[in-house]
Amino acid sequence: MFRKVHYHLTILCAGTTAAILLVMSLVYLYVSESGLTQSQFLSFQHAMDNFVNNFKQQNVITHEWLSRMEANNSYFIRITDNGVPLLFSQRKHGQDRLNTEEEALDYFSSSFSIENTDPSEEDMVYHSEFPFTASTGEDYYACVARISREKQYTEILVLYPLQELNAKIKNQRIHFALIDLAAVFLLSLFSFFFTKKLLAPIERNRKEQIQFVAAASHELRTPLAVILSSVSAIKKASPEEKENFLSTIASEGQRMSRLISDMLLLSQADAHAFPVRLQPVECDTLLLNSFEAFEPMAKEKNISFAISLPRTALPPCLCDGERLSQVISILFHNAISYTPSGGSISASLSLDTIKKSEVLTLSVIDNGIGIPDEEKDKIFQRFYRSDRSRSVKDHFGLGLPIASEIIRSLEGTIRVMDTPGGGSTFLVRLPFRP
Repeated sequence: MFRKVHYHLTILCAGTTAAILLVMSLVYLYVSESGLTQSQFLSFQHAMDNFVNNFKQQNVITHEWLSRMEANNSYFIRITDNGVPLLFSQRKHGQDRLNTEEEALDYFSSSFSIENTDPSEEDMVYHSEFPFTASTGEDYYACVARISREKQYTEILVLYPLQELNAKIKNQRIHFALIDLAAVFLLSLFSFFFTKKLLAPIERNRKEQIQFVAAASHELRTPLAVILSSVSAIKKASPEEKENFLSTIASEGQRMSRLISDMLLLSQADAHAFPVRLQPVECDTLLLNSFEAFEPMAKEKNISFAISLPRTALPPCLCDGERLSQVISILFHNAISYTPSGGSISASLSLDTIKKSEVLTLSVIDNGIGIPDEEKDKIFQRFYRSDRSRSVKDHFGLGLPIASEIIRSLEGTIRVMDTPGGGSTFLVRLPFRP
């Protein structure tokens, strides 16, 4: 499912950005080509102004001057004097060129209405420039000029081929097409890896959710099976045996209740609705009360249990005392559960300064079975129990995940380290808010 979503998101992301890029490229090309065409046409008009003025001022038009004008500017020039083509215009330029010149004059006559062009009128000068496409498909800028001087009527046709301009526009389009193709390819790669990274936490959460449901089902199945078997056996049991079975049912029911409570607590954390009530708390007193509650359990397992508190009482800290007490209880319970008889556990609380900020530091140190390095990150995952062969029945693998969620909601950190000589050290740091 995620692979299909990944591909669809990649196509959507890459397609959207490619479409935007294509539209921007087309707009830029349109503006650029319009600017090039307009600039070239204005340049042609200016050149024709100079050409017509120079032509009018010269009394003698030489073949060399006209040839130089054609060669230097890539012009095609045709001149008629009183309707008779000049010798320069009668040269054999090829039938295609002659046809093109006739087409340009016909297009001019049909598209433009010329006034005040009587050949008998003295000193009349008229010229008009226009774009023109020949039947061969070639593009030109054309100029038709009419000059009347001393009862002499001269008509000039100048064609300027646009191969160079069209080649420049074509090259620009090719360059933009190649750039757009490269950009689309890079955008597709970026979209592929970006959407993959974007979906990674969602996919990971989904896998964790599936694992959570599977593990929860497994954990609930065991006490439920015991309850059902006890209910079945109680029907045939004697009164004395019935009491034992009822005790077993009550014990397994309480175990299921604790598991369900832990699962509900974690679901609240997943929904970002983790209940936290901040109020002034005497953290050293809180730690001492938790120590006194777990001291009998440690004595029962013949475990040395001690705490270390600052000599002077710590000022109250703005914190959720109930949640912090829950974290301490989880750490104490784990330490006692995984520390063998004859071992030792110590806890300490101090107010430290780290990077110019005051923090409360709580450490719980044991010399128990320890946690392998490859499992240190996994122990905060739900239903994960380090060294499963030694796991006790009352541990569901939810204590440390709950502690981690509580500390995170209090804007603190929790981590585990190896105790020198063996065992584990849990270190909790919380920001001190007086």
